[in-house]
Amino acid sequence: GLGAASPLDHPDKPGGDDAAARLHMALEDEVPVVVDADALTHLPERLPVPALLTPHAGELARMLDVSRDDVEADPLGHATRAAERWETTVLLKGVRTLVVHPGAPTRVNLTGTPWLATAGAGDVLAGLAGSFLAAGAHPRDAGSLAAFVHGAAAVAASGGGPLTAGRVADAVPAVIGAWHNGTLDESHLRDWRDR
Repeated sequence: GLGAASPLDHPDKPGGDDAAARLHMALEDEVPVVVDADALTHLPERLPVPALLTPHAGELARMLDVSRDDVEADPLGHATRAAERWETTVLLKGVRTLVVHPGAPTRVNLTGTPWLATAGAGDVLAGLAGSFLAAGAHPRDAGSLAAFVHGAAAVAASGGGPLTAGRVADAVPAVIGAWHNGTLDESHLRDWRDR
């Protein structure tokens, strides 16, 4: 199997070019999954396990057979539609990441920085979400916690400038420690001066 909670690889990574087979294998493990990247285009009619879908606007557009412009014009409406369609939690990545679960209030993540739009950052987010799922969190909580920590780690890693996904991942332990110890303050959470 792919472990207790399985973020699925991008198609350009080793083993990621057969996303449909990897998704099927992960679902057969009967453990919660994070479905990301190319695997999002291979979703079954119904998901047999708790799942967190983590599309960006373009991926959500493909999932719903609409244009990216449509999703960007109404991100909440489209994320809600996908959550209801697959009866699971959808984390729509963006400037304001949305976490939508059918019948529950939507959560909006406010942590982060514009520099977070960098290659591999979504992999860090999927890994965090998978970790929270593996620890027993509901997909809605796993997505919300992952988005929060991911954004705060990006702010810590960026120092107000460009960053890499590796630097975001490296900042995660310190951010979780500061949050746990009550020392994570407002200055650690957001850097959206240009938004």
